[in-house]
Amino acid sequence: MTTADYTEKIPNNVDLHEDRRLQRALESWQPNFLNWWESMGPRLPTQEVYLRTAVNVGREGWAHFDHVAMRDYRWGIFLAERDRDRRIAFGQHKGEPVWQKVPGEYRADLQRLIVIQGDTEPASVEQQRNLGATAPSLYDLRNLFQVNVEEGRHLWAMVYLLHAYFGREGREEAEELLHRNSGSEDAPRILGAFNEETPDWLSFFMFTYFTDRDGKYQLGTLKESAFDPLSRTCEFMLKEESHHMFVGTTGIDRVVERTVQLMIEHDTDEVGPRGGIPLTVIQKYLNFHYSVSLDLFGSETSTNVANYFTSGLKGRWLEERRRDDHRLTGEAIMVDAVTDEGDIGQTEVAALVGLNTDLRREYIGDCQNGVNRWNKILDSAGLPQRLRLPHVAFNRKVGAFAGIEAAPDGTPISAEEWARRKSGWLPTDLDKTHVRSLMRPVHERGKIAAWIAPPRQGINGKPFDYDYVHLA
Repeated sequence: MTTADYTEKIPNNVDLHEDRRLQRALESWQPNFLNWWESMGPRLPTQEVYLRTAVNVGREGWAHFDHVAMRDYRWGIFLAERDRDRRIAFGQHKGEPVWQKVPGEYRADLQRLIVIQGDTEPASVEQQRNLGATAPSLYDLRNLFQVNVEEGRHLWAMVYLLHAYFGREGREEAEELLHRNSGSEDAPRILGAFNEETPDWLSFFMFTYFTDRDGKYQLGTLKESAFDPLSRTCEFMLKEESHHMFVGTTGIDRVVERTVQLMIEHDTDEVGPRGGIPLTVIQKYLNFHYSVSLDLFGSETSTNVANYFTSGLKGRWLEERRRDDHRLTGEAIMVDAVTDEGDIGQTEVAALVGLNTDLRREYIGDCQNGVNRWNKILDSAGLPQRLRLPHVAFNRKVGAFAGIEAAPDGTPISAEEWARRKSGWLPTDLDKTHVRSLMRPVHERGKIAAWIAPPRQGINGKPFDYDYVHLA
């Protein structure tokens, strides 16, 4: 069992006290983090929140629940237990012992991968900072804050790696992670999806379902890394990430469930005037967040990702379960492409350069599971409507489909037709205004907003009407 030392100023299970120089550097970064949290973190004033805090990363359990003041949350540094027999599972170094230090030839690439991952963590906190003011229940408010503090801890995870293994350049990058801000014109976050607004709770649930699910797959590829401290860091982060996706999955469950109740009660699809979110609007939000999240996987082909794989920096999702040579030399894959005639099709490329496509397809299959789940709610109610993932070419800004327009079913269309019809596929200002009009706060124990159904169970065995949040 790897136990966190909570007697330290920075809780950790990496024996930080044994490296005084590193400890001092991180302790000097800590006030900057807290200043960022105060200025860019959750805006709603609270006294205490019922939060989960990591206590160890072993198999015997790793979380402790209690009411804590968020500013006093014990953010720290936690790596999964080390496997001293672990060997590199893929690429040209396959079979060699994993690295405990950064090889000089891979230093720049590893640093870049860590910075990009690290940049997403505070970005989502910034995107969600105003949502507490419109929470549909104390249960949901608590879940929002749990996501927020864990994203803050994930930032700590990447900052530790930058400080511990990348010297002065790493320390400078760690500072920059607090200077960029989501949506800033002067210093935006690195990836486009993390500069989008999250102005309402339907957007939040879609974000935690689709965009945090992208995070799951990106962390999964980094967990395979030959750089063992990065691998162990991501393994632990994935445990926390699962709760974020749970919030999204069950949140959309509950929105669909309430919409179905209103449709049946009033015998109409037009539940907007009855205080609900129409299925057509839920579909538009789904279309937007899914397509934006697909862009996070990058282009269909990438020599950079091929090099990351060959070098051992970044593997595939569930690498060791793959039934191939784990080197992919001579292997091929079909990737999405636009033909010379302008049609949407596929082309064959070397498997190494098609790794982004491989990962995106794993993600798409996972996303479909959620859609199937939401459609079961509709089916159980005897309703014929169904939610659907749009085609991979729909509303894309990165990759093979960035230069074309396509309908949700994948039919290529002209720019003029897109402009004419996109209001039927993506949220309009009117749709957003309606959703925001429903976002009235419900901060009373056991009460919930009228546009969403209550959860089937609470957190950590507590009932829905538990006092999850003590407001200031």
